[in-house]
Amino acid sequence: MGDRLKDGASTALLHSSMVQDVFGSESKTVLYSYKKSFNGFVVDLTEEEAQKMAGMKGVVSVFPNEKRKLHTTRDQRTWMEVTVAVGGGCWQSSDGLFLPDDFESPRDSDGHGTHTASTAAGNLVDGASLYGFGSGTARGGVPSARIAVYKICWSDGCQDADILAGLDDAISDGVDIISISVGGGRTRDYFEDAIDIASFHAMKNGILTVSSAGNEGPGRSTISNFSPWSLSVAASTIDRKFSTKVQLGNKKIYEGVSINTFDLKNKTYPMIYGGDAPNTTTASSRSSRLCFPNSLDKKLVKGKIVLCDTIRANGIGALSAGAAGTVARDLDSIDYSNLFPLPASCFNFVDGRNIFQYVNSTSAPTATIFRSSEVNDSLAPYIISFSSIGPNPITPEIIKPDISAPGVHILAAWSSISPVYSIPGDNRFVTFNIISGTSMSCPHVSGAAAYVKSFHPTWSPAAIQSALMTTAAPMRSGINMEAEFAYGSGHLNPLKAANPGLVYDANETDYINFLCGQGYATRLIQLLSKDNSTCPKDTNGTVSELNYPSFGLSTSPLKPFSRTFKRTATNVGSPTAVYRANLSFPTGTLKIRVNPDVLSFTSVGQKLSFEVIVEGTMDKAMMSGALVWDDGEHKVRSPIVVFI
Repeated sequence: MGDRLKDGASTALLHSSMVQDVFGSESKTVLYSYKKSFNGFVVDLTEEEAQKMAGMKGVVSVFPNEKRKLHTTRDQRTWMEVTVAVGGGCWQSSDGLFLPDDFESPRDSDGHGTHTASTAAGNLVDGASLYGFGSGTARGGVPSARIAVYKICWSDGCQDADILAGLDDAISDGVDIISISVGGGRTRDYFEDAIDIASFHAMKNGILTVSSAGNEGPGRSTISNFSPWSLSVAASTIDRKFSTKVQLGNKKIYEGVSINTFDLKNKTYPMIYGGDAPNTTTASSRSSRLCFPNSLDKKLVKGKIVLCDTIRANGIGALSAGAAGTVARDLDSIDYSNLFPLPASCFNFVDGRNIFQYVNSTSAPTATIFRSSEVNDSLAPYIISFSSIGPNPITPEIIKPDISAPGVHILAAWSSISPVYSIPGDNRFVTFNIISGTSMSCPHVSGAAAYVKSFHPTWSPAAIQSALMTTAAPMRSGINMEAEFAYGSGHLNPLKAANPGLVYDANETDYINFLCGQGYATRLIQLLSKDNSTCPKDTNGTVSELNYPSFGLSTSPLKPFSRTFKRTATNVGSPTAVYRANLSFPTGTLKIRVNPDVLSFTSVGQKLSFEVIVEGTMDKAMMSGALVWDDGEHKVRSPIVVFI
């Protein structure tokens, strides 16, 4: 996917010509022709045909049209006027924006796009809530922003071809920030990933792409969207949790988690274990205990509260079987609350086992499920378990995610034609909904990026990214065991980001040199950049010289090493500012020093360079600390992570 040609019509003709060169007179229709912001096309190919086309002169890469997914499962207060591009569609009649099948227009039949758009730039709406939960005045990060919507997702997912088409249009239209809460699929090379490619061209056009880190946590290297020219966002908690109590027929009460909007008015219902109610025509007790769709016998389950051995079925199977409610138990701890399409509560292993034993101990078990209660979470913010974790699977020394932001139990606008749970059979229709995911954290940062840009319209995407990262609030590694691989530089602080003091700037040339260091051929890089870019002769394959706002170093255990990071800081604060370096790092086998350790600026925009030298041996899996440049007014913080 190379840089665009000057003439769109010529580009489309070139695409047709390339297809004809490969297939001769055989008819192959070009399904998409990208010609506004970058150069590429979509065509149906066999694997053999794809290999043939990949070998053609002028081809950067050929990759499959894979399917992505949406990253969904009291916030910043800022004002500005810029344009934020969001994917997924939005419902224009929602109060939060003024403005049962898929629509071909950008209108939102799912709710996800409306939720993310209103989080980034929704208007003030008094009395917003989900059936009384989260009640108050709802407000997006930047209510004065203009939203440009490019619909790239449909009911069956988000195809790469549609993602590229939407981003091609967004870049051409001149948006200021791109917010994309989409990802997943297999890990792919930078030159074969649709979002990485499009965000590179966005960067060339002065547009920062903010993307969700993914909901595949807590496993390592599960992160999506990890290119250095885009900003990847993890999901952190807010101070609001939800608990849902269940009272059994033996009068014992257990407190689980869910967002249960239903009120059973203390009425008790018979209980049944899903494993005892298999739909024998389609399932066995082994699958019915999980309560997946079509696994339960409707005659046995109808009107009862069904106990399930996993929360993954999300109550859909129980609802379709006619259950009055569901109680789910899981082997893993559950640290957030989900919505369900019927009365529900979820329990950890211990409480779930007690409920299971009760159901099996009596011939007529009963229970009732209470409406949820809002509970204060005094430990917030911390990274939620579903948030995808680093390190970066392609370039581990580029620390990802970059930053964290609220992504759990977020109240925002909702499409009024989409049920609360977005499935048939759920008859609750609302204008505000509470959902969780890195899809929700991403637009918090997109709004903050737009806020920064409103103060600094000439700043590059890298400068805005740096401002957000270096002003982020440090998070507690004792709660987040994966530390920077979970939360990056820390928790979003948009007000401080507007006045960061220093920024680590970078441009297309810096990223080209980074790609050279990763071993990409000059021919491919020239096709991508559409210029005579060449790789420096001294490229050594490391990322130490990329002017990134964090420092990552991968090494071998107990093997002595020394690494020098080169960085350049640009003064965007006081004209005559003196910054002193402060290092915080655990004592042990590593030594870190900064040279020089004082930066004395004499003007705004002045650039001064320095080095960070890390040396020693690693006797732990991971050690982390930070470099803070301090002038008495600003604290410019960058994490330093050394890992095996």
